[in-house]
Amino acid sequence: MTHMTITGVPTEIKTDEYRVALTPSGVRELTDRGHEVLVQAGAGVGSAIPDEAYVAQGARIVPDAATVFADAELIVKVKEPQPEEVARLEPRHTLFTYLHLAAAPELTHGLMDSGATCIAYETVTDVRGRLPLLAPMSEVAGKIATQAGAFMLEKPLGGRGLLLGGVPGVAAGRVMVIGGGVVGQNAAEIAIGLGAEVYVFDRSIDRLRELEVLLNGGASTCYASTLEIEQRLPEVDLVVGAVLVHGAKAPHVVTREQLGLMKKGAVLVDVSIDQGGCFETSRPTTHSDPTYEVDGITHYCVANMPGAVPITSTYALTNATMPFVVKLATEGAQRALASDPGFLAGLNVCAGKVTYAPVAEVVGVEAASPAETLAGLAAAAA
Repeated sequence: MTHMTITGVPTEIKTDEYRVALTPSGVRELTDRGHEVLVQAGAGVGSAIPDEAYVAQGARIVPDAATVFADAELIVKVKEPQPEEVARLEPRHTLFTYLHLAAAPELTHGLMDSGATCIAYETVTDVRGRLPLLAPMSEVAGKIATQAGAFMLEKPLGGRGLLLGGVPGVAAGRVMVIGGGVVGQNAAEIAIGLGAEVYVFDRSIDRLRELEVLLNGGASTCYASTLEIEQRLPEVDLVVGAVLVHGAKAPHVVTREQLGLMKKGAVLVDVSIDQGGCFETSRPTTHSDPTYEVDGITHYCVANMPGAVPITSTYALTNATMPFVVKLATEGAQRALASDPGFLAGLNVCAGKVTYAPVAEVVGVEAASPAETLAGLAAAAA
């Protein structure tokens, strides 16, 4: 049974966010199946997609976010909803976006109060337990982390005044990547490409073996014990924090006290900032004001790093999300989620309950069963 849905794409309003949740290709996939798509005027401009490109594929351009939320059932976004967007959500809505609720108890409570069905890109899994909707942005963020860190090492920007790759006769800088997942791998690839001396830390020996092959021996792989990290900190110029615990708050892998071990003007880049940050001294920053200093160490903690390169990241993200958006629109949230355990893992908030255990734990509420909560929603609608 095909379910016809009105899908709405509002303009992102988070500071320095230029991505958009649907490209004209995505609109075409939906309209070809008989769905209606509403796109807020100018939503794609930050990603160099004019309104006309959406109209050409069958979308209807609407003047404001109020109209998108009022008329659409499925709301597709990029970043977590801002307070004015949360206020527009109703029980009839399905919201599909990055949520990162483990670091946002206030937002979690707002979504619970809305009664909406809220699905997080970052907790959807595939059959191998990987995170297919987080991976493309992790790839972008990992590459940006090293680029940004290399830039911030320049003296006028508060850095040590060091060229990461060195030159003949002058040693290269040293980069420490903590976390060997998708972000860490991409950060290491760029650091190796720049000519730096690179150390990648992880707690999975199997993953370290994989990285030896993937990075072609270009980085030293290290077991991520507290002592190993502590002993390496005095030597390095750039630390990229790329630690992820699925959907949960990131652990602190560098403490305030350990900053004292580092060289003055060294740089910390925290890619885990969306999940609360993996350095004790991290706090979210923006692209407009990306860094601050603690104890002589530069911190770069931009919460939406891929937002800086929207032409790349919008397409990378929507290539991954599009099949899921089509499934939601065609089958409706209840059937789409119930038929796919990996997609169901994306359900974070539904019918006023938190259905993702790591988030429930942080917020201090009891986790509800996602399958039972969805079934109850379907029964109430029947």
